[in-house]
Amino acid sequence: MESVKRSTSNTATPPGEAGMRGYDAQTGLDRREFLGSFLGALFFWRRRATRKLAGIEFRRLRHDDANRRYLLIHGNEQTARAVLTAHMRTAKGTAWLVENATRNVSFRGGELDPNRMFSREGAERNLRKLDPDWSEAQILNGLTVLDRSRHQILDAVLPKRGDVLIAVHNNTEYSVNDELANSNRVALNDRENPHEFCLATDAGDFDLLSRGTYNVVLQNRPTGPEDGSLSRYAARSGFRYVNIECAMGNAAKQRAILEWVDGTLPRT
Repeated sequence: MESVKRSTSNTATPPGEAGMRGYDAQTGLDRREFLGSFLGALFFWRRRATRKLAGIEFRRLRHDDANRRYLLIHGNEQTARAVLTAHMRTAKGTAWLVENATRNVSFRGGELDPNRMFSREGAERNLRKLDPDWSEAQILNGLTVLDRSRHQILDAVLPKRGDVLIAVHNNTEYSVNDELANSNRVALNDRENPHEFCLATDAGDFDLLSRGTYNVVLQNRPTGPEDGSLSRYAARSGFRYVNIECAMGNAAKQRAILEWVDGTLPRT
């Protein structure tokens, strides 16, 4: 289960609109790294139009027609956005980056956490939390819309031919310690840095990643309540998924983990 305790604010500087100084502070990139990421983003953004998936706007970055997929689903996690954008200049595969600048997205006049929509139970819990003034009819209508449309995101982000989907996230309070009770196996290889860890849903991927120097948990049969997260959907559907969590602003660590995970896990 991916906890809600990541970045506590639902606001962030919109991508492409921030001044150089402010953006550097959010991402943890120095000026030269930021310029490389920004120019790389411009290269991709000129070539790739945005697409609406389940009513949520995403931008696609593609390098090669490889089967691997990458995902940024929370718009306010700007360190992860910058790291993934730079990574896709050379990584083979397709990345989908949510276009809004906040964690939650607008949904039928209310709000929705896009990483809580991958089950009806999780989506209902999230709508009731974020939209307490909604009537029962509004909740029911919202769930019906999600039941009919969530496949649009899944069709885009699910890896092809047995490859892996790599998601990137940032956190402030959330850490690997929040996931221990829900995990089936655990490798705490970096206990002093609990905010940096990987969550895998495939036992073979966990075995490979657990040999490294980073914290890794396996959740192929997660315990705890159903929260509608993509990791739980991956676990029950049986496709390979790895979430890379890093503290907001720790771009160097997130870049190192992303490069290591991408190079360690076998491609199809």
